[in-house]
Amino acid sequence: MKGKRRRPGSTLASALALVASLAAAVPATAEDLPFRDPSLSVDRRVDDLLGRLTLEEKISLLHQHQPAVPRLGIGAFRTGTEALHGVAWLGEATVFPQAIGLASAWDPELMERVGSAVGDEARGFQQTRPDGWGLNLWAPVVNLLRDPRWGRNEEGYSEDPYLTGALSTAYGTGLTGGDPDHLKTAPTLKHYLANNNEYHRTTTSSELRPRVAKEYDEAAFGPAIEADAATGVMSSYNLVNGRPNTVNPDLDDVVRSWTDRELLNVTDAFAPGNLPGDQGYFPTLAEGDAAALKAGIDSFTDNGADPGPTVTAVTSALDRGLLAESDVDTAVSHILNVRVRLGEFDPGGGRYGSIDASVIDSPAHRKLARTAAAEGAVLLKNSGTLPLRKSAKDVAVVGPLADTVSTDWYSGTLPYAVTPADGIAAKLGTEVTAAEGVDRVALRNTATGGYVTAGTGASGAALRESAAPSGPPAQAQFDVFDWGSGVVTLRSAANGRYVGYNWSAFVNDQTEPNGWFVQQQFTLEEQPDGTCLLRYAGYETAESWWSNPVYLGPTGSDGTLGLVAKEQAAHYTKDVVRSGVAEAVAAVKGRDAAVVVVGSHPAVNGREAHDRTDMSLAPAQEALVRAVRQANPRTVVIVENSYPTTLGTLQKEIPALLWTSHAGQETGNALADLLFGDANPSGRLTQTWYRSETDLPSILDYDIIKSDRTYQYFRGRPLYPFGHGLSYTSFRYGALKKVPGGYEVRVTNTGSRAGDEVVQLYTHQRASRDKQPLKQLKAFQRVSLEPGRTKTVRLRLTPADLAHWDVTRSKWVTETATYDVLAGASATDIRSRATWRVEGETIPPRDLSAATRAENFDDYAGTRLVDESTARGTAVEASADGAWLQFADGRPAGGRLTARVAATAPGTLEVRLGSPTGPLAATARTDGTGSPYVYETVTANLAGALRAAGGTDVYLVLSKGLRLSTFSLR
Repeated sequence: MKGKRRRPGSTLASALALVASLAAAVPATAEDLPFRDPSLSVDRRVDDLLGRLTLEEKISLLHQHQPAVPRLGIGAFRTGTEALHGVAWLGEATVFPQAIGLASAWDPELMERVGSAVGDEARGFQQTRPDGWGLNLWAPVVNLLRDPRWGRNEEGYSEDPYLTGALSTAYGTGLTGGDPDHLKTAPTLKHYLANNNEYHRTTTSSELRPRVAKEYDEAAFGPAIEADAATGVMSSYNLVNGRPNTVNPDLDDVVRSWTDRELLNVTDAFAPGNLPGDQGYFPTLAEGDAAALKAGIDSFTDNGADPGPTVTAVTSALDRGLLAESDVDTAVSHILNVRVRLGEFDPGGGRYGSIDASVIDSPAHRKLARTAAAEGAVLLKNSGTLPLRKSAKDVAVVGPLADTVSTDWYSGTLPYAVTPADGIAAKLGTEVTAAEGVDRVALRNTATGGYVTAGTGASGAALRESAAPSGPPAQAQFDVFDWGSGVVTLRSAANGRYVGYNWSAFVNDQTEPNGWFVQQQFTLEEQPDGTCLLRYAGYETAESWWSNPVYLGPTGSDGTLGLVAKEQAAHYTKDVVRSGVAEAVAAVKGRDAAVVVVGSHPAVNGREAHDRTDMSLAPAQEALVRAVRQANPRTVVIVENSYPTTLGTLQKEIPALLWTSHAGQETGNALADLLFGDANPSGRLTQTWYRSETDLPSILDYDIIKSDRTYQYFRGRPLYPFGHGLSYTSFRYGALKKVPGGYEVRVTNTGSRAGDEVVQLYTHQRASRDKQPLKQLKAFQRVSLEPGRTKTVRLRLTPADLAHWDVTRSKWVTETATYDVLAGASATDIRSRATWRVEGETIPPRDLSAATRAENFDDYAGTRLVDESTARGTAVEASADGAWLQFADGRPAGGRLTARVAATAPGTLEVRLGSPTGPLAATARTDGTGSPYVYETVTANLAGALRAAGGTDVYLVLSKGLRLSTFSLR
């Protein structure tokens, strides 16, 4: 559906009509103005209000913190309340499972219910309006989970665009209330586009060839916009094809084409300042802000709550002719459109204006949180150990996550927390034995004999070395939590608080690791002499501006620990006061069952601004699991984290394995329901679980087609496949039958328990001009069945759903071909199949006589995709001599190469046949254009052999640094 980009008052007729209407009925008060009249259309109300604002007032509305306009009775407005899995940062509110956990339920109806609850709670704060509150919600995150090492994996839904689109549409529908003219809240999709690495996230470029952009990344964003389940997108920090997304013309050209409604597009925080800053894309903020507005940004998130720099920059851009007032009007009209639809100018705040705080953490929302936590857990393996018998009351719950509930960066404040141990105890109606299974140690300086000590009381004290000739006192004991990659956290036994750095000292004063830099991280570096160095590993130490040393040693006369150079670092012995493994083994021996809860900490194992380096369990956790398993064969392992984990040989050794995300306030109750069979596991993996990081290319490689990424193209053997998840019952599939509009299959519960099956429909195109996915999800349905019952599941599938992007003509095409249609319980567990002969199109040979964009290649090597200009367009640049582009089945119609190239130095463009080293047909040369953005046309005559050839693979071979925009052979 092609959208409109309305420019209010852009025609003389509309302007005269507006003036006439205002003159006909001058309101007595601000309350009587037309923009406050709910009986008028949204566009009419927006035009009225826009016409009353001065230019200065309109400019002020372009910042995240929009000021009030008292003369019109308009209040302040703020974009950007976080609502990823509950309302965040405003105070206590229902904390639902992380987004990856919600998605693992594969249940759009549940997602909509959760979204509706979150929307209600956002409205619930409207009476008090705490700092940070607003009705423009920055959720959901629809970035595809292409690489599980992404530090923000927990924020997304899936590696699959179809599943992501369905779930984000459902969540967004819940947030909006389902009526786009009367919005409960205004959700914003994060983060457009191809944002799946935190490593140098503001300066790395995600290279998207057209097929990847259309079939993969854009496909995740389109559905929610098309369904009016979102009111805009947030541009991401990264670049795409060399151009920062803050000025990506797709914001207008693509995103707004998905709907006829007005969208409010925002920047990510501080991203406008990156344009003249670390990206160096524009010389000044004025030029950057002007380019962003022209590209489709409406609201600038920059400089915190201070709109001054944005106002100054936009005003300067207007004065310099970089912007016209109509550009400002366009952006402001998008903002006002959403504010009108939110009911802000309606009497009483509109349809949702009466919602109050009573909805926040309501009994209904608590129940929903428990349901969501149970549905999103995935039973990875079960050799008959689960469900546990409720008569097995003598249960031990051990592990570093056994008696805690962790929150992540975008979590709300927990109103309460049910830990796994709490939930199991409540389920059994008795106390359970709990043990964290972590070592308690004392650190003794080998040179002085002093112990590292901490303070008592909630505020703790600065760490120092103290003499303790009779052995380590409680103040000198620390629980060491191993999170993998060498990183540990230290919790003081003196007060149960974690040690962290406060920019001047190391103090035990935190209830859990937290903060932007997570300054509670350390490494105990083993030395050849058996001692260890205590290294500070807060995230800020990885920043380019960090120049301090990172090792700890006494720096004060009282022994206070500070940062010192490695050669001055103290050497400590790590004296084990209590063995975590021994404690856990003692706890589980002889018990009816042992439940081990291991996994990650959301603040430590990768998060915003920090990717993971590996996906394995921490070594100490792996050792704990093995020891518990050996001590008690009735061991169940719960992996609680937010990303696929490489479990090594543990996957074979453990009889029962259950995965859950960090699932919020009801974590323990939901896990107990699952462990004891009151809930039947029904979650499914939304990502491939790989066996090793070696299965993955660089996290910066976004070409899933060429690098065989995600389940669609991965040719290896996964640890657990996309869509995997077991149940306590079993299901049989009947024959897959073609019906009008799709396929149907009968599914029978052949077990003894009621359960839910997620029926997944995949397709595979047997023959194509282009490389096709091995499998591709096209439909799914969650179905509930009592034992022995059968249901017919109908799954929509049309020829249009089989289309892929044809780079030869830049259009969607469904090819004439035979397609495999596959129904099953995962991408590899196919239970029923059919073939479908579809009469579509045959992609004709390339017409290389027409101007062909270089980016529309079929294959490549040694090249990168770059910005043709700062405003729009993609070109191809050679990273080395001999870089090449393949254009398969080309049909040149003439005898001349014509190409648009740019280069800062002399270079060549060759045409070769059949391969990059095949017969040379032509060579065009440039002396250089002096700038990568200045293009010239170069030509060369083609060899007669090429002119006479029929269809052949044409290769363009580029010298290093040459940029190619378009070419033709005619």
